[in-house]
Amino acid sequence: MGGSADEARARAEAKFQKQQQADQQAAQAKAEHEAQARAVDANTARLKSLRLTKVAADKEAEAKTKPAETSGKTKSAAKKKPSP
Repeated sequence: MGGSADEARARAEAKFQKQQQADQQAAQAKAEHEAQARAVDANTARLKSLRLTKVAADKEAEAKTKPAETSGKTKSAAKKKPSP
């Protein structure tokens, strides 16, 4: 009987060790996944910032060039009226 108890204890110990290893691997995989998610979030925030900066610069450039374009359109519209 001593042999079977020792065998049962060894199996239980092996099962416990295997579960511990699986738990450690799961924790490591979770940490890696979270790190990747943080990296994606940081990159998304960086790209959003760049996009918003570009949109603001484009609007500013459009505002600077718009008065010149409207004056050009007014002149061409004034020229078209006497034609008919």
